[in-house]
Amino acid sequence: MPENKPTNKDIAAELEQIADLLETQDANPFRIRAYRQAANSILKSELSLAELVKNNQMDRIKEIEGIGNSIAGTIKEYVNTGRIGLLERLRGSVSPESLFMTVPGIGEDLAKKIVHKLDIDKLEDLEVAAWDGSLQKISGIGKQKLKTIRAVLNSLLSYSSRRRSRRLEDLSKGKIQIEDKEKPVEPSVATILDVDQEYREKAAKNNLRKIAPKRFNPEGKAWLPILHTGRADWHFTVLFSNTAQAHKLNKTDDWVVIFYEKDGVEDQATVVTEIRGDLKGKRVVRGREQECKKYYSEE
Repeated sequence: MPENKPTNKDIAAELEQIADLLETQDANPFRIRAYRQAANSILKSELSLAELVKNNQMDRIKEIEGIGNSIAGTIKEYVNTGRIGLLERLRGSVSPESLFMTVPGIGEDLAKKIVHKLDIDKLEDLEVAAWDGSLQKISGIGKQKLKTIRAVLNSLLSYSSRRRSRRLEDLSKGKIQIEDKEKPVEPSVATILDVDQEYREKAAKNNLRKIAPKRFNPEGKAWLPILHTGRADWHFTVLFSNTAQAHKLNKTDDWVVIFYEKDGVEDQATVVTEIRGDLKGKRVVRGREQECKKYYSEE
């Protein structure tokens, strides 16, 4: 997290970098233009966007020309954490450890323990772990640190803070189960599988730009295909999984990670080839297996 509040110039520069990388990776021209226009508007604004974020005045930020829910969320993320997940993905530098280290109280060693012991890679998963007892089992997580982590995650995650807070409070008191926890809007299984198919077909034909991931890539080789595509109002950024587990199991050309975003809602899905059960041999969205069964039965 940055020691000093970023200036409007700093924020605009980050958005320009996103636009530059999207352009080199053949993303939608309208999306590229949106980031450039937002950066230009920010440079012209006399308001301090960092101050508005700190004072929870996001509506005023969205009044600036060219800034909608999505870019406003990106600005909030940068001001609060000093990082932008989308920019890291475009650079090939994102890792679960670096993501968790943006949460106050989680250093490098603790982040590695969490990833290794809980096998999670998203802030949403970390939040669930903070409430279901999993995180407390990690050495180095005391009551005060746990309280801080819960509060920070509640603030950082993008969808309805008040609704989220109520649901998490109910979860903590045992009034609801983990699987009943309210979820944000997400693309259908059919949409995700269609994006997965587009990515794998284009990657196989060598029709995609390639980036040089910083993890597991000592030679700095540009080998990881990246796709930017859209369905309806959803924006997708798609890559093969570059996690330690994917390398260990030799699945770096099978597991596909799909990041999606719409109207400030941002999340990810992983698609794999199922190796057992009724769906053996089929492409499956992890965590949504029942929906996949229904999809294939209707297909």
